[in-house]
Amino acid sequence: MLVFEFKAKGKTTQYLAIDEAIQTAQFVRNKCIRYWIDNENVGQKDLYRYNTALRAEFSFVKDLNSHACQTAVEKAYSSIARFYSNCKKAIPGKKGYPKFKKNCRSVEYKTSGWKLSETRKQITFTDKKGIGKLKLKGTWDLNFYQLESIKRVRLVRRADGYYVQFLVNAENKAESQPTGKAIGLDVGLKEFYTDSLGHKEPNPRFYREGEKRLSFLQRRVSRTEIGSANRKKAINRLGRKHLKISRQREEHAKRMARCVIQSNDLVAYVDAPAACRRLDLRIKNLVKNHCLAKSINDAGWYQFRKWLEYFGIKFGKITIAVNPAYTSQECSDCGTTVKKSLSTRTHVCRCGCILDRECDSFSLNLATGGRLASVE
Repeated sequence: MLVFEFKAKGKTTQYLAIDEAIQTAQFVRNKCIRYWIDNENVGQKDLYRYNTALRAEFSFVKDLNSHACQTAVEKAYSSIARFYSNCKKAIPGKKGYPKFKKNCRSVEYKTSGWKLSETRKQITFTDKKGIGKLKLKGTWDLNFYQLESIKRVRLVRRADGYYVQFLVNAENKAESQPTGKAIGLDVGLKEFYTDSLGHKEPNPRFYREGEKRLSFLQRRVSRTEIGSANRKKAINRLGRKHLKISRQREEHAKRMARCVIQSNDLVAYVDAPAACRRLDLRIKNLVKNHCLAKSINDAGWYQFRKWLEYFGIKFGKITIAVNPAYTSQECSDCGTTVKKSLSTRTHVCRCGCILDRECDSFSLNLATGGRLASVE
């Protein structure tokens, strides 16, 4: 499934209509959560029937496209099913009990409720919310895809405006020439990643660089009166800055992942968030360390891993997630385990091997003739 995003251009009244549609979808979702809490043995079909009753009871719900209401029901049941799954798996800590949404930012249509123009540069929403025709600003060309392949259309509100996303059912494959190379990667806080060739990619630390400006904008918000127009403007400026930082982090992870995948046929990377569950080293547990939480979130490990997997599939390359358990403790020369504390950043072994701790990670050694070579 491919996602194509366009900036939506319209009038102020149309933006207000989009806000109303988003609030209606939030209302349906929260009512479904409340219905599940108040009743026993509620399944997805029961929530669909309850949605029908809501449309008959509230006129503003009926004005929203029926498929958009169904999507809100599906999101509510998705949170319920995830909660049941976590309970069944007996995961440690909180199980993710379904919560009410306070600030939804999107509404999703299926195959009805919208219509594209012949040029595919405009979209018209045909329900009774009054959104009407919106201009699509972007570089993607939807003429390459049949209308039947567009499965969902999503309206998204962000700090810098409104966007239309098209979810297209199509394959995303690209041809690439084999390089005959394999590489291992290890992410970190000091460096963005260190590869098996000894190259270290510096960590840009976008949040740290913008922290001073964020503090200034946050003080501006605190000094304004609650409910005033100036407060709304100050909150919007703060949101724009946060949005810029998140986009910088995402774009950097995407660019790095694309370069790594196109330059190698096989990439092994340390998968601390997912592969080391038995040591409880997932990112949500790592950020509980208040000394490292800000740096971990700023590093963008999840984005980098996500784009590695995406470009691996797109270019037909192999990506392997390596369990990070004790990877920084094992010597790359003799295999001896050398225990280190987190503050020890240099690996010193009795065999005479002296390396930076990141360079001595097990995943990096794979690319030099270990298990990674056996995969080839």
